[in-house]
Amino acid sequence: MGDSVKNQYKPNYAVLPGEVLMDELELREMSQQELSKRTGLSAKHIVSIVKGKAPITPETALKLERTIGMPANYWLNLESNYQEIKARLAEEERLESDLNWLKRVPVTAMAKFGWVLRHRDRKDQLKEVLKFFGIASVDQWDDMWPRLSVAYRQSNQNTVFPEAVSAWLRKGELEAAEIHCAPYNKQKFRQALDQIRALTDMPPQEFVPKMQALCAEAGVAVVFVPSLPKTGVSGATRWVHSNKAVIQLSLRYRSNDHLWFTFFHEAGHILLHGKKDLFIERTNKGNNGLDEEKEAEANHFAQNELIPSRALDKFIQGGVWTKAAIRAFANQVGIAPGIVVGQLQHRGVLDYQYCNDLKYFYKWNHELDS
Repeated sequence: MGDSVKNQYKPNYAVLPGEVLMDELELREMSQQELSKRTGLSAKHIVSIVKGKAPITPETALKLERTIGMPANYWLNLESNYQEIKARLAEEERLESDLNWLKRVPVTAMAKFGWVLRHRDRKDQLKEVLKFFGIASVDQWDDMWPRLSVAYRQSNQNTVFPEAVSAWLRKGELEAAEIHCAPYNKQKFRQALDQIRALTDMPPQEFVPKMQALCAEAGVAVVFVPSLPKTGVSGATRWVHSNKAVIQLSLRYRSNDHLWFTFFHEAGHILLHGKKDLFIERTNKGNNGLDEEKEAEANHFAQNELIPSRALDKFIQGGVWTKAAIRAFANQVGIAPGIVVGQLQHRGVLDYQYCNDLKYFYKWNHELDS
């Protein structure tokens, strides 16, 4: 079956039913005027059929069957084939013009992760990528990601492509759809965060399923999606609908302090901000039109949720930030030592080159296998 489909002939031209009609009239030495009288169709309508401006409908096909003798199915098949080939040729032309868009999608990385199949033919590759996005053509990409497109294209950064960012977000969307969630409950989610905070010192194989389960019970799907080139994204938050939110994490920074800060930052957006916003955490400074005030609020929420500000301030004022002191403080507040290191570095108390061995660095499964 595969070979027969592969070897199917696809004509690069469409036979106009009107031309066939003219040939049949010529064989019978019948004029268009006579056909008009015999069928009851107006002369103007017959001209429109001949020129391809009007289709051959089932009613017209029956009239042609009775007057010319060719079966109605013959005329309907002609019309159907003509319209199909015409549409196919128009799509091929559109695909040709859309190939420039494909250059901005990180297809190689997406294929490596198994998100899409690799094709030698560029048009086939474009069709594969459009299928991944769940859109009919590139025109619909702008409709599906309008704010993303505007925010990123207004930036002066050539290293970030909105098409690549949307591919990462789309994968998260697909994975979130597989996670069954209870209807969103703000109180349950707040309680879940308190339980999740106690997981920060666990390895990923332990904390990930527990984190996902706790959040799903509160109406939030948590998905981990590898970072793509040309994205610079560490996390994102959005609402699928009013009863289901999505937190998407990339492990772009690898270390546990960044991962947990990003998670609680995204959780802050869910608790503090509206359900119509898309929040994307990026490596570059500035949000290109995204709400700086809301980002600051989410940052404050994450910082205080991980380590209560009063406790951290008191520890900093103590002036002793040795590894032993950091471990003791981390144990006191019930958080992973690497997160304390990250906060001290962020505050400027500790140089970024010190105490990084207290952090835990994560790897994706495909990296562990390679």
